[in-house]
Amino acid sequence: MKMSERKVKEEIEEQIKIQSVEIKLKEEMEFYEEPITFTGESYLVKQEKLVILEHQITPTEQKSYQCRQYGKAFSGNSNLIRHTKNHIGKKSYQCSQCDKTFSQNSSLTTHQRTHTGHKSYQCGQCDKVFSHNIHFKDHLRTHTGEKPYQCSQCDKTFSLKSNLKTHLRTHTGEKPYQCSQCGKAFSQNINFIVHQRTHTGEPGEKPYQCSQCDKAFSRNGHLRTHQRAHTGEKPYQCSQCDKAFSQNSSLKTHQRTHTGEKPYQCSHCDKAFSHNIGLIEHQRTHTGEKPYKCNQCNKAFSCKNNLIRHRRTQTGEKLYQCS
Repeated sequence: MKMSERKVKEEIEEQIKIQSVEIKLKEEMEFYEEPITFTGESYLVKQEKLVILEHQITPTEQKSYQCRQYGKAFSGNSNLIRHTKNHIGKKSYQCSQCDKTFSQNSSLTTHQRTHTGHKSYQCGQCDKVFSHNIHFKDHLRTHTGEKPYQCSQCDKTFSLKSNLKTHLRTHTGEKPYQCSQCGKAFSQNINFIVHQRTHTGEPGEKPYQCSQCDKAFSRNGHLRTHQRAHTGEKPYQCSQCDKAFSQNSSLKTHQRTHTGEKPYQCSHCDKAFSHNIGLIEHQRTHTGEKPYKCNQCNKAFSCKNNLIRHRRTQTGEKLYQCS
């Protein structure tokens, strides 16, 4: 069969398919022209069928079932049905442990893991396990360094979509988290939560306690970072050498030894530094500030390392021994 003839045949078959669906839809519409009683499941079932039929009218070249409301196309009717249930608010799958309902069985299965504690996704790089595939994929990027989410306003990239969303607020100025006590607003939820503790009467509250030692933290993320000091875990690997780090910020700082980047510029002179602490200590040469004071004598120092070296002259400690 010639190419043109085949194309004509395909177009005819497509038109027949459309007409068939339109006839079914018309029958459904005629059903609704009669008096409707809004009782029982039969109405919901009919409503669901009608919405599905309406979504099937617009076929695409490769995916036969397309959503008219959002334009999303599906290769299978069952996929369209699942998608359609999101429009009509039908949630057929009920959790037996709590009162939550879901429009898809897969969503119910994922939710039930919060009750059972089942974690089926095991990381091959470390011993971490996850109950959700999306969390597992996010974690893998801590090993690969992949950052697929690019800011449209600047050249920054992120490993998590949520981090990109938070970063975008630095461009838009959006602060969606507002304190009901004082009206102060925040761009990040974690900063909002920490701020609220200033109203509870416990501004120094540290609810996250380390199980290995007596240290406590105001943020869960800080606790997770601290726990790596006990486990020795270093998930952030340098792509230029074999060094690994327990914190992402430490990796970023280290990478500047390879790139030569010095983003911290002194406002008093033309010196620049790869580390923020280097800039802070340098600025004290301009201000004369000496915050590190020896408790044995009256000497003070602008740099903590200088104080440590000074104390060794008093204790006689010698760290470097000739072999």
